[in-house]
Amino acid sequence: MTAPRRPSAFRCSKSFSGYPCCHRQWRHPGHCRFVHGYSRSFTCWFEASDLDSCGFVVDFSSLMDLETQLADQFDHTFLVNADDPLLDQWQLLHDQGALDLRVMANVGMEASAELVWGWANALLQVRDGGRTCCVMVEARENEKNAACYEAVPEWFGTP
Repeated sequence: MTAPRRPSAFRCSKSFSGYPCCHRQWRHPGHCRFVHGYSRSFTCWFEASDLDSCGFVVDFSSLMDLETQLADQFDHTFLVNADDPLLDQWQLLHDQGALDLRVMANVGMEASAELVWGWANALLQVRDGGRTCCVMVEARENEKNAACYEAVPEWFGTP
């Protein structure tokens, strides 16, 4: 059985970079269980079946709210999983001003890509009413390592 063919669409991408933060994967048996950091970056791929009045899929200058969310979450922050056994200690250090804590369900790059995908689509659904969506996000921790999340929101293409 063949999957239904998606209609033709235009795509563009926008990269956001320069978000130095640190995290730890406390369940990892190796060195990833220790606090370590990267300068994260994200590339979002946007799709539309029709271009806007300026001929764009997405006007990149209209993504400031997304960029603000990225900076708030990832710029000079310390990311920990919600089930980290040291969460109380991290919270205490946050309260003392030693770190800027962000508690996440999963601090990994795969989950970060999915998180940003959700943020981008929440913005686009409200703003563009289904004309545009984010179909993929690549979350990169450095030049060697990246993870992607790819999906089409169910509301995409519905007026």
